[in-house]
Amino acid sequence: MGNCCSDVGGGMTAIGGTAPSTSTSNQNDAADWYFKSHGIHGIFSQIELSFSATNLRDRDVFSKSDPMVVVYIQERDGAFTEVFRTEVVLNSLNPTWITKYTITYQFEIVQILLFRVFDVDTQFHNVEVKMLKLEEQQSLGEASCALSEIVSKPNRSLTLDLVQREESVPSTHSQHRGKLTVHAEECFSSKTTAEMTLKCLNLESKDLFSKSDPFLVISKVVESGMSIPVCKTEVSKNDLNPTWKPVFLNIKQVGSKDSPLVIECFNFNSNGKHDLIGKVQKSLADLEKLHTGREGENLFLPTPVGHDNQNKALKSKLFVEKYSETVQYTFLDYLAAGFELNFMVAIDFTASNGNPRLPDSLHYIDPSGRLNAYQKAIYEVGEVLQFYDADKRFPAWGFGARPIDGPVSHCFNLNGSSNYCEVEGIRGIMMAYTSALFNVSLAGPTLFGHVINRAAMIASQSLANDAKKYFVLLIITDGVITDLQETKDALVKASDLPLSILIVGVGGADFKEMEILDADKGERLESSTGRVASRDIVQFVPFRDIQNGPSVVQELLAELPSQFLAYMRSREIKPCS
Repeated sequence: MGNCCSDVGGGMTAIGGTAPSTSTSNQNDAADWYFKSHGIHGIFSQIELSFSATNLRDRDVFSKSDPMVVVYIQERDGAFTEVFRTEVVLNSLNPTWITKYTITYQFEIVQILLFRVFDVDTQFHNVEVKMLKLEEQQSLGEASCALSEIVSKPNRSLTLDLVQREESVPSTHSQHRGKLTVHAEECFSSKTTAEMTLKCLNLESKDLFSKSDPFLVISKVVESGMSIPVCKTEVSKNDLNPTWKPVFLNIKQVGSKDSPLVIECFNFNSNGKHDLIGKVQKSLADLEKLHTGREGENLFLPTPVGHDNQNKALKSKLFVEKYSETVQYTFLDYLAAGFELNFMVAIDFTASNGNPRLPDSLHYIDPSGRLNAYQKAIYEVGEVLQFYDADKRFPAWGFGARPIDGPVSHCFNLNGSSNYCEVEGIRGIMMAYTSALFNVSLAGPTLFGHVINRAAMIASQSLANDAKKYFVLLIITDGVITDLQETKDALVKASDLPLSILIVGVGGADFKEMEILDADKGERLESSTGRVASRDIVQFVPFRDIQNGPSVVQELLAELPSQFLAYMRSREIKPCS
């Protein structure tokens, strides 16, 4: 069932659900069904990969090679599993394959793909490709990449150099193997969403001592004739002529504009046994006509008579006050248009982490190479986000420490520079972090406000320059913050900017205050002046809860694409703008 409704718990009860965790009446939130239908805990989109190659090696004597692409995906244990084969293109060194591979794209996972190109021997041309024994075919080369690398390209195309496996060590006489181009397309039958404002007049009162409390449930009719609820309004208290807040229906969600919809009007009862006031069956096309003609449609009640159902027409009428259709752009649409996620990191250097030179410290650098919690968080989050940052130059800061010959700083450049804060790549962050441990004195207290304001300043400058950038600040900390209200003020201010903040709590501290910053439970942050955050921009994860499983990054990055989309929609920024 789609949660494309105004957020009122009572109305949600009407169709057997539980109230959503967010408590906002922002009408844009109602459109979240479209995105959440691809995975509440992240972005899940079906991607279709197509393949072409140029300048392949010619392995045949009397003709050109007959190439085929085989696709493999890397499993959690590092092994590659075959998942797809194209058809064989005869006699071509510059083939374009017709068959395409469909894969589910998951933002928060690094999905490594391996592509191997084979020349299929002439004697096997009448054999189905899935029956071919690859060891009997000649290799034309292979290439690998992350799916993120393909979808984050402005044109969703990535060209890879083909190499032979035995050529992993560079040779002074390396042979030309050609190039493989992989192109990605998001699979959608429709991105169009209908926004409607519905109202009823002259509803029948179902309550003895007050007027009805009506709400609407919209259901699609499937082939079996059964009605499947897809949308609902909020409850309008004590009102026989209600106008409900806008609802959003994706065209794909209901089938098509001509697919039948059942719109039922109920009187809300707290015991869950809601009274049917009346209903009507219309398609989106019909509802659009009602709006255009400014006409109402009489509700009816089914009245069983013998073995036949007779419809009793009511005086109550349904009106469509507003009807409009808009395109709901996806996260991948913005990537294809050149938008980037720019990664930033801030590391807690307060004394509560322990002496970095002792093994019990959270900052201890293990000579064996085993990563501490700070290093793991940097590496695993950075590994995902780096593909969405074109120049891979990442601002990196520390806080809660005393640099050499200076006072305690709550936002210092991790690289030791007084002029610039960026480092090169994830490796650069790791090196700067290790170096800082030997060049600062751990101190305190734990303050977030300074680094959040610094990140917000960078985001604000980028916004002023109309850059196609969205910023992601990773804060890694071991302790309870001592500037909670100042942090709230900074976050409320930053909620208007293209910025999200990921907080990882390491160690055994009590992180209840961190959970306050993460508005997942529905209460948006409020500043000291009473201003409420325009949107939720924080995701907090205590590292100890999930560090033994594979989901630390998935848990932390789960809301990021939705936060990105919420910002773009709130600013009415389109991919093409």
